Amino acid sequence: MAKDGEKSEWKECVWNPRTREFLGRTASSWGLIILFYIVFYLFLAGLFALTMYIMLQTLDDHKPTWQDRLSTPGLVIRPHHEPQETNDIIYTIQKTESWDKFPQKLDEFLSPYNDSIQAQKNHECTPEQYFLQEDSGEVKNNPKRSCQFNRTILEECSGLQDRSYGYQEGKPCIIIKLNRVIGMLPGKDGQPPSVTCGAKKYKVGKDEWRDDSDKIGEMLYFPSNGTFDLMYYPYYGKKAQVNYSQPLVAVKFLNITVNQDVNIECKINSNNIPIGNERDKFAGRVSFRLRINSDK
Repeated sequence: MAKDGEKSEWKECVWNPRTREFLGRTASSWGLIILFYIVFYLFLAGLFALTMYIMLQTLDDHKPTWQDRLSTPGLVIRPHHEPQETNDIIYTIQKTESWDKFPQKLDEFLSPYNDSIQAQKNHECTPEQYFLQEDSGEVKNNPKRSCQFNRTILEECSGLQDRSYGYQEGKPCIIIKLNRVIGMLPGKDGQPPSVTCGAKKYKVGKDEWRDDSDKIGEMLYFPSNGTFDLMYYPYYGKKAQVNYSQPLVAVKFLNITVNQDVNIECKINSNNIPIGNERDKFAGRVSFRLRINSDK
């Protein structure tokens, strides 16, 4: 009998036929609770939607309202491996299959810089001065024009005179670009930023450092002096400046020592861009290993 009583009490907790209560509440009580939570969550959803709407009204489709910009943009080289796990460039001159991928990647990378494409899409700008295109109050000056960077500027490293970009002769070309930063003016007093490459120091012992300055040989820069002309700055963003072409610098290694590893570092030189910092000691520079093997 005790067990039957306990079973009856348990059933009444779920459904009480005398008071017509389900889980201790009548139908009207359940209805009020459900109505309350529907109204409550609709209010929260509406408040969230209103907050998002107000926030989106403050944003500009063409320019970020806030940007935590690094003081020093990074440098990138081409050709590179995909996925980019290393910047090492290693090949054997006599083995075409070891280096033909590099000219192919450079051709693909430089195809948007063909003179004919640049003439169609971009503007001939005045060199050695910023190409400023500011908005006029609420009137947005969009889309903004972009300056031509013609492939022929790279001369011996354009791939137009030498389809192998020097890899077949053991005189390879490396293309360097400066990462885009919206609104950056990389130079003051009319001094454009430039790139220089040299032997990278590396550690060989506890307190001993070495570099490959005796192996790197002579280098040529295109454009001359490895400069990024000021007319390609400032950059206004992907949406505002749809046809923007990043300026490039090409470095051609003329007589690098073969059959040996050569550690190279290229860095940006500018009177208003600091090199390296505590957060990123590689800021404003890029390093890679170049090894050209020869059977001769």
